[in-house]
Amino acid sequence: MTHLPPPAEELRLLDAELRQLDARRAQLLTRRAWLVAALRQTAQPSRPWAHPRTPSAAPPRPETAAPSVQNVLLVLGGVLLTLAAAVFTLVSWGHMGIAGRALVLGAVTLAALAAPVPLLKRGLRSTAESLAGLGLALTVLDAYALHEAALPGTDGTGYAAAAAAVLAVAWSAYGLLPATAALRLPLPAALAAAQFPLLLWALAADGSPYVITAALLVTAGLDAVLALRVSTASVRISAVVGAYAVGGWGVLGAGWLSLTADGPGAATRAGALLLLAAGITLGAAWRMPSARHALGPAIASGLLTVAALGGVVRSGVSSEWAVPAHLVLGVALLTAVRVSRLPDAVRQGFVWASGAVQALALVWALPVVALVVLGPAGWLGRVWSGAPADARAAVAVETPWPPDAATAPLVLLVVAAVLALAVPAEQWRPRARLGALGLLWGAVLILPAVFEIPYGAGLTVLGVVTATTLYAGRTTTPDDRTPAPDTHTTTPDARTPAPDTHTTTSDARTRAPEARATTPDARITALVLALVTALGLVLASLASQTATLVVLSVLTVLFAGASWRAGLAAVTAPAALVHAAALASATGAAADWPPARTALLVLAVPAAAALLAARLLEPRTVVAVEITAAATGLLAVGLAVTDPPLLALVLALCGVIATGTALRPGRRPVGYAATALFVLAAWVRLAAWDVSAPEAYTLPVTVPALLLGALRRRRDPRVTSWTAYGAGLAATLLPSLVAAWGDPHWTRPLLLGTAALLVTLLGARHHLQAPLVLGGSVLALVTLHELAPYVVQVTGALPRWAPPALAGLLLLALGATYEQRIRDVRRVREVLGRMD
Repeated sequence: MTHLPPPAEELRLLDAELRQLDARRAQLLTRRAWLVAALRQTAQPSRPWAHPRTPSAAPPRPETAAPSVQNVLLVLGGVLLTLAAAVFTLVSWGHMGIAGRALVLGAVTLAALAAPVPLLKRGLRSTAESLAGLGLALTVLDAYALHEAALPGTDGTGYAAAAAAVLAVAWSAYGLLPATAALRLPLPAALAAAQFPLLLWALAADGSPYVITAALLVTAGLDAVLALRVSTASVRISAVVGAYAVGGWGVLGAGWLSLTADGPGAATRAGALLLLAAGITLGAAWRMPSARHALGPAIASGLLTVAALGGVVRSGVSSEWAVPAHLVLGVALLTAVRVSRLPDAVRQGFVWASGAVQALALVWALPVVALVVLGPAGWLGRVWSGAPADARAAVAVETPWPPDAATAPLVLLVVAAVLALAVPAEQWRPRARLGALGLLWGAVLILPAVFEIPYGAGLTVLGVVTATTLYAGRTTTPDDRTPAPDTHTTTPDARTPAPDTHTTTSDARTRAPEARATTPDARITALVLALVTALGLVLASLASQTATLVVLSVLTVLFAGASWRAGLAAVTAPAALVHAAALASATGAAADWPPARTALLVLAVPAAAALLAARLLEPRTVVAVEITAAATGLLAVGLAVTDPPLLALVLALCGVIATGTALRPGRRPVGYAATALFVLAAWVRLAAWDVSAPEAYTLPVTVPALLLGALRRRRDPRVTSWTAYGAGLAATLLPSLVAAWGDPHWTRPLLLGTAALLVTLLGARHHLQAPLVLGGSVLALVTLHELAPYVVQVTGALPRWAPPALAGLLLLALGATYEQRIRDVRRVREVLGRMD
C-alpha cells in the first residue's frame, strides 16, 4: 500500500520543493541574461542584417505623408501662378497691344484648362486638380480683362452678376465633360460662383432691402434643392455650406426688417420673407432622409413661422401685447403634433420650437417675479418710513417697474397651462406639473403689483399665497389617510360588487391631481414657494411698523401650525422660530427699547425651541430646531454687546438653556458649551464691575471645581483632564491673563507666570493634557508680554536691514530643517494625544 503522509507533512514537503524550483529558476535567468549580454558585445559590426532590428534602431517616422507634401506643393504652385497671372493682367496690361493681350490670356487659359485631360489619363490627379484650379482662376481674370478692354462703360455690378452667372454655367459644363468629369474642383467652384448673380443683380437694379433679402433667400433655397438632389459629396457639402451661409444672412436681414417695420405693410412684407425662409427650411427638413439632420431645419422653420406671424401681429397691437402674441403662436405650433402627414422629425422640431418660444417668453416675464420678490429689499435701508400708496410702490422701491409688465401674469398662466395639459410623456408629466405650479404661483404673486391694488390688500394677497402653499405642502396623501390593509385578507370580499371600469377610470382621473400634488417633489416645491413668498412678504411689510408686527405674527402662527405635520416640521419649525425672533426684535424696536433690553425678549425664542426640541421625535427636525435656537441665541448676544451687565445676564440665561438641553439623552456634550457660557458670563460681569483683582472672584470657583474634578477622576479614571480640570483652570487663568496684559506693574505677571509654570509642571508630571496646554499657553503669553518692551528696544537699536535679514535666516533655517520640524510637531501631537 502507498504511504500517504499527513496533510501538514505533505504541505511542508511541497513548500520545500517549490522553494528549490524558485531558486533554480533564478539561477537560470541570471545565466541567460549574462549570455545575451555576451552575445551582444561579441556581435560583428560588418553583418548588421544578422541582428534583429530593435525599436530604438527603427528609422524616424516622417512627420508628413508623401501625398500631403505633394498636395501642398501643388497648391502653392497653383497659387503662385494665379498671383503671377493677376499681376500680369493688372500691372503689365499696358505694355502690350490688344492682339497680344487676347493671345496671351487666351492661350494660357486654354492651356491650363486642357492640361488636366492628359494628366488624368496618366493618373496624375493631384496635378490635374491644381492646373484646373489655375484655369478656373484665369477665366475670372479673362472676365475682368474683357470688361476693362471691350466693355469699360458697362455697369460694374451688373457686369459682375452676368459674369458670375456665365462663369457658373461654364465651370459646370467644364466639370461635366467626360474628359474632366473626374475633377472634383470645377463643380464646387461653379456652385460658389452661383451664389452671387441674384444678389448682384438686385444690387445693380437698386433694389430695396426686401428685394435684396429675397434674392439671398431664393439663392439659399436653390442651394437647398441642389443639396437634396445631388449625390456627389463635394457638391452636396458645398451646397449645404452655401445654403446655411446665404440663408443665414437672408434670415438676419428679414428679421431686422421685421423688427424695424414702422407699419403693417412693412411688417407684412418682412413676414412674407420670413415665411419664405420657413418654407425653405420646412421643405429641407421634409425631404431629408435622416431624422437627426432634419430636426434642426424643422426647429428653424417653426421659429421663423412664429417670427413672421408675430411681427405682423406686433405691428397692429401695443408693445405690451407683443410677447403674448408670439407666445400664442408658439403654443399653436403644438397642434402640428396631431398632423399625421408630417414626418416625425418635423413634428418633433415644431415641439422644440414651441418650447423655445415659451422659454423666451418666460425669460421676459420672470424678471417681473424677481422684482416682486426681491424688490422690497430696498425697505431695509428705510425701515418704517411710511406705508406706500399701492402694491407696485411697495415692490418697486429702488428698481423701476418694467413698462410692459402688465401682461406678464398672462404669459405665466399660458405656459403653466401648457405644462399642465400638453406634456404627454409619463416620465416628464410630474415635473411639468411642478413647473406649472411654480408658474401659477408667480402669476398670482405679481398680480397685486400689476393691478396696483392698495398696500394692505397686496400684503393680504401675499399672506394668502403663503398659507395656500403651506397647505399644499402639508396635504396628506391618500396612502397616509387610508389605514394599512389587513395582511390576513388576500382576496376581495365576495359581497363587494366589481367596480365599473368607467367609474374607476373617472375616479382615478379625479384623484390623480391630489396624488401628484402630494409627492415628495411637490411637497418640497410647495415649501420652497412658501418660504420665498414669506420672505417677500416680510420685506414688503418693513415699510410700516404695524404691518411688520402683524405680518411677523401671522407668519409665526402659520409656520408653527404647519409644523404639526412630521414631514414639514424640519423646515417649518425653524421658519417659525426665525419669524418669532424677528417678531421679538421688532416688538422691542416698536417699544423703543435699547437693543440690549430687546435681547432678553429674543431669548424667549431659544428657550421655547429647547422645550420644543425635547418633545419632538424626528431627528432631522430636532437638529434643525436646535441649530435655529443656537442662531437666535447668538442674535441675542449680539444685541446685548453694547451693555455689559445685560450681556452677562444674557450669557447666563443662554447657559441655563444649554444646561437644560444637556440633560436630554444624547445631548450631553452641550454641557461644555453651558459651562463656557457661565464662565464667560462671570468674566463679563467682573469686567462690568471694573474689578481690578478678578482672582478674588475666580479662585473661590476654581478651587472647588478642581477638587470636584479630582474626585471624579479618582472614581472614574476614564474621565479626561479637560472634563475634570479644564473649566476650573480656565476660570482663573484666562481672566488673570487679560488683567495681566493691562497691568503696568510686575507683581501680577510674576504671580500668574509662577502659577502657570506650576500648572504646566504638574501636567507634565502626571501626563495631563489640560493643565499642560493651559498652563503652557498662559506662561508663553505672559513671557511674551513681559519681554515685548525689550524686544522693541532691541529692534529699534538694530539697523533697518537687520530684521529682514534675521527673518530671512529664520526662514532658511526652517526650510532646511522642514522635515525635522514636521516630525517634531507630529511627535508632540502624539505625546499630547496619549495624555488624559
